Amino acid sequence: MNIRTIGVIGCGAVVQGIARAIAQYGYNVIVKAKDEEEVAECQQALEALLDREIERWGITRTEKKIFLQRIKFTASYDDVVDCDFIIESLIEEFDLKVACFKQLEEVVKKDIVFATNTSTLSISELASHTSRPERMVGMHFITPVHKRPLVEIVRGLHTSDETVEIAKELVRSIGKMPIEVFEYPGYVTTRIIIPFLNEAMNVVMEGVASAADVDTAMQLGFNLPVGPLEMADQMGLDEVLLWMEHLFQELGDLKYRPCPLLRKMVRAGYLGVKTRRGFFTYDERENRIE
Repeated sequence: MNIRTIGVIGCGAVVQGIARAIAQYGYNVIVKAKDEEEVAECQQALEALLDREIERWGITRTEKKIFLQRIKFTASYDDVVDCDFIIESLIEEFDLKVACFKQLEEVVKKDIVFATNTSTLSISELASHTSRPERMVGMHFITPVHKRPLVEIVRGLHTSDETVEIAKELVRSIGKMPIEVFEYPGYVTTRIIIPFLNEAMNVVMEGVASAADVDTAMQLGFNLPVGPLEMADQMGLDEVLLWMEHLFQELGDLKYRPCPLLRKMVRAGYLGVKTRRGFFTYDERENRIE
């Protein structure tokens, strides 16, 4: 399948990371946000992401310019009509994703693949609300997308072998490693990482150790590049809470029951890096302060 232009639906850090990763490898990208205000926010955030990479010697100013030339931002579904592949990356709300796919089906080509970037929702159930269940696949990117080489390719009940191979080929073409996953709540990465994050939060809540010491212990004790609490801050504490609630509801296992401290922090608006405050505080360039 000849893929040249890829539509990415949504806004936020994950969408920016996906768009940046795809543009780096020569694809044209159409980022479809909710409205013009969100378009402006998404564009500014992507430029800020690229500027931080320049400061860290990750890319050059010329590369930034090239990436941005390949990415178009829009608030209209009409602008994705000629896309060859669609990646939906809205927040983890089932009805919102279904509504998105219904609108997409009114404008896009009949044979293109729909990929949904979800960490917990059922691919099979989402696909059942479309006219192309065999062309629906999960494509779970790990944040921060531009630094993580893994993408989970999630096969729903009706996903065809051809669709899976198209998704795998695309992932490999942007320098990442696909792993094939058969649909199950949490897939592989989310199912395994959530109890780890949750237990770290419980240790802090119970006063066993401070957040900084918990992260230091796990980093130095197990040679991890980042501790579980800073990792949760990077993911977004509101997103982590949504994943926990979904897995607890689906599986009923107490290891997925959200830590009360996490609930309190999300209610207070401490969502991690994106609000500059979570288990730690961050500056405007997303560097940890304390």
